[in-house]
Amino acid sequence: MTPVKQKFLATSGILTTALVWGLMWYPFRSLNAQGVSVPMASLAIYLITIAAGLALFFNLYRRQFRFEPVLVLLTLLFGWCNFSYTMAVAEGQVMRVLLLFYLSPLWTALLSRLLLHERLTRSGWGVVGLSLLGCGVFIYRPELLSGGLPLTHGYEWLALTGGMAFALGNVVSRKAQGIPVPVKSATVWFGVALIGAVSLLRSGDLHRMLEIPAESWLLLCILGVVLLCTSVISQNGVSILPASQAMTLMLMELVFAAVSAYLLAGERMSAQEWLGGALIAGASLLSGKMTHPVPRHRASPPAGA
Repeated sequence: MTPVKQKFLATSGILTTALVWGLMWYPFRSLNAQGVSVPMASLAIYLITIAAGLALFFNLYRRQFRFEPVLVLLTLLFGWCNFSYTMAVAEGQVMRVLLLFYLSPLWTALLSRLLLHERLTRSGWGVVGLSLLGCGVFIYRPELLSGGLPLTHGYEWLALTGGMAFALGNVVSRKAQGIPVPVKSATVWFGVALIGAVSLLRSGDLHRMLEIPAESWLLLCILGVVLLCTSVISQNGVSILPASQAMTLMLMELVFAAVSAYLLAGERMSAQEWLGGALIAGASLLSGKMTHPVPRHRASPPAGA
């Protein structure tokens, strides 16, 4: 395949992933209306994804999989990232969730400095500054001046912590360079299924998995296959395209989400939220080159060394 075709397919793959995640809120809300809660849907969808993924890539995993303790941490981080995101968009304002989640480049910059000892570039400092400014504009309320909480809804905290988990997961993933990418990808599937199961066990609703209507199972199967496909094509895309270009394309998720939330749910953002969101999106555009490489003599040893 020629480089031009490779780049076209990579670009198409990332745009498709952005479209899928920009619209993902709608099927989860639809399932919730059918009596299938987010934990139930998450467990069912990712069990389907796991089964399909293992069937398709069995030989690859047999050759490349080896257990590393860091995989447990990645499973929990990426599992919470996806689970909290879907919980948040099923309950709250779609664009508010997405923009709070898209503060993840801020956390990535800070965690890379703290855990990987990477020095921030000018772009990195720009990410930090724009993210903080955008966050301040986005969440500002007069009550904050009298000691009020910056975030007042549970779904907002879910989105914020999901972005933090995503950032920490990416930093840990970069540190564990010896683990093959397909193995890291599978931690997302197992992580979401695990957290969904734990959530259902805590609420005593695990038995309700047997009560899911047949028509809901059709949608759950479709979503499981779609998420498996987007996981594969997005990994292929980010491995081919420069990080800055990949992030720019992924920002289309905000456009798809804004349009779909307006058309399907009638959600509108205030001028203040648009301004804060624009600053946060601008910070994400700068996130491709946030840090200088760690000098070779200071680099951390590979995971498991």
